[in-house]
Amino acid sequence: MRAIILNKPSLEALSQIELPDPPVPRYGQVNVRMRAASLNFIDLAMAKGQYPGVALPLTPVADGAGEIIAIGDGVTGLKIGDRVAIHPKALWIAGRPTAAKANTMRGISLPGSLIEIATVDAVSVVKAAEHLSWEAIATLPIAATTAWNALAAADAGPGSTVLLLGTGGVSIFALQLAKARGARVIITSSSDAKLDRAHTLGADETVNYRKFPDWDAEVQRLTDGIGVDLVLETAGPDTFTRSLAATRQTGLIYTIGFLTGTKLELDLMPIIVKALLVQGNNTGSVEDLGRAMQAIAAARIEPVIDRTFSVAETGQAYRLLAEGGYFGKIVIRLDW
Repeated sequence: MRAIILNKPSLEALSQIELPDPPVPRYGQVNVRMRAASLNFIDLAMAKGQYPGVALPLTPVADGAGEIIAIGDGVTGLKIGDRVAIHPKALWIAGRPTAAKANTMRGISLPGSLIEIATVDAVSVVKAAEHLSWEAIATLPIAATTAWNALAAADAGPGSTVLLLGTGGVSIFALQLAKARGARVIITSSSDAKLDRAHTLGADETVNYRKFPDWDAEVQRLTDGIGVDLVLETAGPDTFTRSLAATRQTGLIYTIGFLTGTKLELDLMPIIVKALLVQGNNTGSVEDLGRAMQAIAAARIEPVIDRTFSVAETGQAYRLLAEGGYFGKIVIRLDW
């Protein structure tokens, strides 16, 4: 069977190799013929040598989807032909994580999704919503799980206001899921064209942060000086202080990204005076993905895909992720 490997920390070090066909799955395992994969920022960080503890060469990309083609003994609730998303946190099935459960990850410490046939534990896969394509299913594991957990942590629903920074994969899933939960959504971008697209997806208000450098003040204006219940903080140091200012008393800053770095000098007073909750995130469990999948099925949400690449164009997909400017998710079709 075929796979893509990353030989060293460089976007130029991706190559296709031949591997032995996988054996019959062991007890509790399934073999999945991979159909599509999608990129997340963690994949780029890993490929550029910016993520610690990665041993190369390795088959990259955390998120993927495919069809079950073989089932080991002891597996229940699944059958050959089922279309599934594979959760990248192979050991984190449900509940609170341990360090091992949170940090053991496909495409980082385990072989990832750019492979023809993956052998995984059956408990780490989630049946896909029937209306989704292979490409759409592949976008879900990290981005949809993270977005769902952010909204759940804030108990976002009717009467809640959610602020989303940027129009990447997690933010767009959060927009779609927040509207399905009945929440009001404000979203930011430097592009009016992207903000128009976000509006068509249901965003209630949009803020161009080039036109409003003090975008936190604009968010306060849009909320009558109250602030938002939840900020999905994707950028890091360059935006964090303004995120605090945009949040209402006792609100939640759900921190998921480090696009502008990881080092931050912070004034604690806004957190203390406003009794804010700052929460980190390391994606979530298989059970969390299952909940997000149920919501996506019920609301018939269509994941937003900016561009789909062939497996031969994997390097181009990574470069688009590195360049930015995309809207939603970047997908690789595994058309070997």
